[in-house]
Amino acid sequence: MKINTIRPYASVLLAAALMSACSGDSDNQPPQSSTPPPATPTADASCLAVDNSGSTVVVGSNQPGDPSLPEAASGYRTGLKPRYAKTYMVATSNAYASAAGCAVLKRGGTAADAAVAVQAVLGLTVPEATGLGSGGVLLYYDGRSKTLQAYDGRETAPAAATENYLRYVDDTSDHSAPLPSARASGRSIGTIGVPRLIEALQHDHGKLAWNGLFGDAISLATNGFPIGGRLAAAIASNASSLKRDAEASAYFLNADGSPKTLGTVLKNPAYADALTQMSQAGANALYTGPIAQEIVAKIALTQGADGSTLTPGKTTLADLAGYQAKVREPVCTTYHAYWVCGMPPPSSGGIAVASALGILENFDLKSLPPTAIDLEGGKPAVNAVHLITEAERLAYADRDKYVADTDFVPLPGGTWDTLLNKPYLKDRAGLISMSKSMGTAQPGDLGAVPVGVAANQIEHGTNQFTIVDGDGSVLTATTTVESSMGSFHMTHGFLLNNQLTDFSASPTDSAGNPIANRVQPGKRPRSSMAPTLVFKVAADGSRGDFVMATGSPGGGTIPQYVVKTLVGALDWGLDAQQSAGLMDFGASNSPTTTIGGEHPDLNLADNGTHDPLIAGLTALGHQVSTSAQASGINTVMRVTLGQSTALQGGTDPRREGVVLGDTFTP
Repeated sequence: MKINTIRPYASVLLAAALMSACSGDSDNQPPQSSTPPPATPTADASCLAVDNSGSTVVVGSNQPGDPSLPEAASGYRTGLKPRYAKTYMVATSNAYASAAGCAVLKRGGTAADAAVAVQAVLGLTVPEATGLGSGGVLLYYDGRSKTLQAYDGRETAPAAATENYLRYVDDTSDHSAPLPSARASGRSIGTIGVPRLIEALQHDHGKLAWNGLFGDAISLATNGFPIGGRLAAAIASNASSLKRDAEASAYFLNADGSPKTLGTVLKNPAYADALTQMSQAGANALYTGPIAQEIVAKIALTQGADGSTLTPGKTTLADLAGYQAKVREPVCTTYHAYWVCGMPPPSSGGIAVASALGILENFDLKSLPPTAIDLEGGKPAVNAVHLITEAERLAYADRDKYVADTDFVPLPGGTWDTLLNKPYLKDRAGLISMSKSMGTAQPGDLGAVPVGVAANQIEHGTNQFTIVDGDGSVLTATTTVESSMGSFHMTHGFLLNNQLTDFSASPTDSAGNPIANRVQPGKRPRSSMAPTLVFKVAADGSRGDFVMATGSPGGGTIPQYVVKTLVGALDWGLDAQQSAGLMDFGASNSPTTTIGGEHPDLNLADNGTHDPLIAGLTALGHQVSTSAQASGINTVMRVTLGQSTALQGGTDPRREGVVLGDTFTP
C-alpha cells in the first residue's frame, strides 16, 4: 500500500464518454428520474468505449441514453454491441464504477489501482451485492513480469464457531434454530475480507498512492447517487427484513417504512467516512478500532429494531484483527489451444469450470455452433447444450464431494490434478450418452475423503468486474455479500455479508460421514466464484499471450455462466458482447437443465413447447426450467482488427453494466 500526504484524488467522475447501450432504441431509453442525479462535470473524452456507429453519450450527463440514469431492471437489454479500446479497459456492472476505474487507468494506474476505485464505488451503488462488509476472490496477471496470482479474500468463520454454528443456538443447551433464520441472524456473518483483499492486491501491484483511489466513491457517497433498477428491486423485495436493522431501515426505507424507489438520491456520509478512514489508515481502519467495534457489536445484537429476536454471532475483535487475505496458486489447465486459469479452493469455481471444459475437450463443440447468430449470441444447438450440461453434471458431482477449503480438507491426492488430469476427464466424458441425459451424475471414485453433498444456492448478492491496464496487466474479480442485502445487518454505511451460509449447516451426511464443507473455526466456506483468465498455448507449451478475462456472479450457477461464455468465445467465435449475452444454460448435478427464460431468442409460448431447443432437450430426458437467470458477465478480450491489436469488451445485458476504455476506432 502506498500512502502519501496529498488529498484523495477525485476524478472527473460520471464524465467518461461511451457508446449508448441502446442507441436508437426509444423503448430502451432510461426514464427521467423525479429526483435528478447530482450535477455533472464536463465530459472527459479520454475514457471512451466505441463501436462502429460512432455515437457517444456521457456517463452522468443526465441526457437520454446516459447509462447512469436510473432505469427499471428490464431482465435483458437488447442490442448491445462490443466495445473497443486501444490500451486499457474496464468492464463492470455499474456505470459509476466503470467511470471511476477508467479514470484511474487514464492517470496511469494499474489494474490493481483501478480495482480499488471500482470496488469502493460498487460498495456504494450496488450494496445489495458487494461492499466493505463482503468478501471476494480475484486473479491478477502482471503484464510486465508475466506472473499470475490468485488472491483469496473469502470470509472466515469466527474462532468460537462450532460445527453446528448455523443450525443450533447452542450445542449443549439449545438445539433450536438461529432466529429469525440462520441467514438473517448474526451467525451467518463471516469475518469480512474485501478491505484486506484490495489492500493486499494494491500493495503488491499498485502504482498510484493508495489514498488517491477513493475520491470518486467518497464524492458519490457525500453528494448522492440515484437508486438504480437492481438496487430498487432489492430494497423492495427485502424491505421487511431491512426493518430489523435500524441503520439499514433509515438508509433504504422512507420514514413510513416504505421502500425507497427508483431514482431516489441516496447520500451515505457514514460510508464516505469509512472510506476516508480506510484511505488514511489502510484496511486496519475496519479491522481494528471504532469501526471494528461497531462490526462486532452489530453481529452480537440480540434484538432487532422492530423488536424481533436475533441470534447473535460470536465474532470478536480478535477475529477481525487476525484476518488475512491469502495469495494462492491458480488452477490452470489447457483447453485445445488455450490455457484456462481459474480460482483455487476455497472456491470450487476454478475446478468446476476446468473439469467441465476438460470433459468437453473430448467432443467437437466447434461443429455445434449456435444458429441465427445475432447481437444476442444466437440460438444454441440442442446437442451442444446437452453435451455442456452433461459435462457440468459430472463436474458438479466431483466438486460437491471433494472440494472445500483446502487449508482444512485436502483434495484427493493432495492436488487438483487428481480431479483434472486428462485421462481421468476422458473417462468421465465416456459416461455421456448423446441419446439421453444422465439426470444425476455420480462422483468419481478418488479415494476416501470427508464427503457430503450440500445444495447449490442461487444468490443475487454478488458482483464481478474485469480490468486491463496500459501495461497489459489483467484483473478479473468477483466480490459478494452472498444473498441480496447479505445478512440485513448494516453498520457504518455498509451491509454485512451472510457468507457463512455457504457452509453446510449439518456437519455430517445421512450416513454419518463428515461433510467436507462443514463449519470449522477460521475456515473459509466453499464458494462457486470463478474469475477466469485465458491465454494462448505458446509454442513450447507454456502460457502465452493474454486472450480473455471473464467471470460472473450467480452463486452455485457461476461455473455454468462462465462455461457458456468461454465456449461461446473460444469454440464458437462469438465476440465479447455476444458471448456475454448468449442464452444462459447449464445444470448442477440434478435432472434439471436451466435455459434462461429472459433471453429474447427463446420462445416461451405454450410453456416452450414450440421452441426447438426446449423441445429437443426434453426429448433427451432433460427436465427443462426456463426461470430467468441473473448472470453478470463482464469480459475483456484481446483481438486483432486489420493491422491493429485492440481490446474488445462486453457486459451482461441482464445487468446495468458499461464498458469503458481509451479511445479507439475499430
